[in-house]
Amino acid sequence: MNVLVILVVLVALFLLANLLLDKFALKGLKCTRAFSRPAFFEGEEGEMIEIVRNDRPMIVPWLRVESYISPHLQLGNQDNLHVADSMYYCSLFSLMPYQQVKRRHRVRFIHRGAFDLGNASLTAGDLLGLNQSTREQAMSVPVLVYPRLLDERDLPEPLSRLLGETIARRHLLTDPFLVRGIRPYLPGDPVRDIHWPATARMGDTILRVHDHTAQTRLLVVMNAQRTVNQWGDRLMDYEEGEMEQMISVAATLCVRALRAGLPAGFAANMPLDKGEDSVMLLPSGGSAREEELLTAFARLTLRRTLRFPTFLESLTSLSGMDVLVLSCYDSEEIQSALSKLRRAGNNVQLHVMYGKEAQKTC
Repeated sequence: MNVLVILVVLVALFLLANLLLDKFALKGLKCTRAFSRPAFFEGEEGEMIEIVRNDRPMIVPWLRVESYISPHLQLGNQDNLHVADSMYYCSLFSLMPYQQVKRRHRVRFIHRGAFDLGNASLTAGDLLGLNQSTREQAMSVPVLVYPRLLDERDLPEPLSRLLGETIARRHLLTDPFLVRGIRPYLPGDPVRDIHWPATARMGDTILRVHDHTAQTRLLVVMNAQRTVNQWGDRLMDYEEGEMEQMISVAATLCVRALRAGLPAGFAANMPLDKGEDSVMLLPSGGSAREEELLTAFARLTLRRTLRFPTFLESLTSLSGMDVLVLSCYDSEEIQSALSKLRRAGNNVQLHVMYGKEAQKTC
């Protein structure tokens, strides 16, 4: 009889625990996720930090956190983590009352883009798996993956040479508003640059040293069309690799120009994210410019907005720029548009990236 009473009590406690778990467990659970940095370069590794907190005075025997993950973000193998079909990952937890668990998952970023892990599905259950409850938790976990920056030896030789010539050709002008420092006056220095307060204070003639500004402005223009007769505005999967390489080349050229002190920008007959307009970032400099350009490169969508000759025609209002055009082909229409750009006062070069004309730079 005593054994029967004990069994009844155990069953009642088990059912009560399941009822409490079903009613209250998920309400006291909070899950947050974030990447260790907001942006990474293609090919880099980083961490996804996952925190689960139990705010209730009850044990959660097991908790399963499931979420979609892009196949372009590759999670490493580790305990309590399962990745299915490179698209869904499942992380398992066991929580005591008021316990917080923090885990770090290694992630390899294998493709350029703007990604978001999005919502998570939380499922809690009892030890025997007889009872479980699930709820969706809305969250935003964005991360940017910048295009891979190429070494100089990996750039097509004509492009590396052209960029070097552009940097060497820049005309430096003294800017009277930019003072880099002071130095002693030397014979032949202009009298207008004498720093009179410093001269009076130091008892010797002191000269202001001005910084310089560069006239050259680099604009890299990309063509989203693979062929002159391309049908449709999207590329086939097997064609996207060449376009991704072109984006890496363009990003590398812009970053190298900025680090050499040149204003840089890029344009393409492609939109950002789900937009409809072609991207146009005119050349400029500054400490935040590199991040701005890399963010735009990460958000580029491989979709054509305009035929390339039409897009080039829209640039003919620009002048005084070094325009470097990257395209998979050349045509009479493109050459006609490039001529108009030159007549507007731009230095224009076309580099054909692939195919029989891959070495053509004009």
